[in-house]
Amino acid sequence: MTARTIVITGASDGIGASAARTLSQEGERVVVVGRSAEKTESLAKEIGADYFVADFAELAQVRELARQLKEKYPRIDVLANNAGGIMGPRQLTVDGHEKTFQVNHLAPFLLTTELMDVLTTSNATVINTASAANGFGKLDLDDLDSAQNYSTNRAYGTGKLANILFTTELNHRYGAVGITTAAFHPGVVATNFSAESTSPMRHAYKTFLNRFLLSPEQGADTLVWLATATPGQDWVSGAYYAKRALAKANKQAYDAELARELWDRSEAMVAQDLDKLDSPA
Repeated sequence: MTARTIVITGASDGIGASAARTLSQEGERVVVVGRSAEKTESLAKEIGADYFVADFAELAQVRELARQLKEKYPRIDVLANNAGGIMGPRQLTVDGHEKTFQVNHLAPFLLTTELMDVLTTSNATVINTASAANGFGKLDLDDLDSAQNYSTNRAYGTGKLANILFTTELNHRYGAVGITTAAFHPGVVATNFSAESTSPMRHAYKTFLNRFLLSPEQGADTLVWLATATPGQDWVSGAYYAKRALAKANKQAYDAELARELWDRSEAMVAQDLDKLDSPA
């Protein structure tokens, strides 16, 4: 059987790295994407994978990543949008967006839509790493950059809620042409993804509570399952999972109109950024 091409973002550490190792061992052609050049290259050499470096806090790097992927891989069977994290105090990116929302939602939205021609011809599966933290998110279409009432935890929860809404709408818009998609909660995993955060949640990763957290291998289990199981048979496209089972999400996650409007707003936001890049100084 010909190895499938599986692109994993946020793969230099944590569950992304663990999933990359497992899928590579299973004979898949894994492509790892990370922010840290050193860590990403190290993992790629370890498992014999191709790698790319991109910082999702800069959308120009996301566009360049998409261009490079399309140039090298005429077929992408699985895109795992795994990059993300909890941030610190409210900060705007170079693109003018609140950093948590951009890194967790806008960047993977842009990457996916930029790759859509390859993904559709490949009948690809798109997997979005969400979180149970979506439960304390609240999506306000008129304040996606959290200019009002910002808090670290709410911004992260809203970003993860956006991942689920994106999954739902991606299935709605592209399911008929062969795209399958799912979002999942990996569990509370012992990684350093909250290291830059001011959230109280970060303390769990540095104290005795660490012993109760899942290992990266355990956290990656549902991602690996979604990437290797059969959509439509083993799991339902457009749904949200935890521990290989359908999971309950924030009530906003089931609002089809909100999902549609978030897609349209996200599309406009990244288009505006492109216009700014193209405009004369």
